[in-house]
Amino acid sequence: MDFGFGINTSSRIDLDKVDRQAFDRLAAKNHGLCECMACGSCSATCTAGKYTDTSLRRAILAIQNGQDKKALELLGSCLLCGKCTMVCPRGINTRHLILTITKTSASR
Repeated sequence: MDFGFGINTSSRIDLDKVDRQAFDRLAAKNHGLCECMACGSCSATCTAGKYTDTSLRRAILAIQNGQDKKALELLGSCLLCGKCTMVCPRGINTRHLILTITKTSASR
C-alpha cells in the first residue's frame, strides 16, 4: 500500500561513537572553539549566510558531533569579511577560528 511517503534513514548521531579527537585538536589550537556560547550573532550578521548555508555556529556543532566534512561545507562560502568578529559577545576572533577549522579539517 502506498501512503505517499517513505521512511527516511535515521539522521540520529550516536554520540557514544563520535570521534572527538578532531574537536580536541581544534580546541587546543584555538580556544575560541570552547568559548563560543552558540548565541548565533555571527550567523545573524553573516553576509554570505543570507545567500548560502554558511554558519559558524552550525559548523562548530558539526565538529562536536564528529562531522568534519559537514563543517567544511558550512564554512566553504565564508567571505572572511570579519562582521562576525565584530559582533561576537565573547570577543572570539572568528576569522582565525574559521581558518583554523578549514585548515585542520581539510588536512585530515
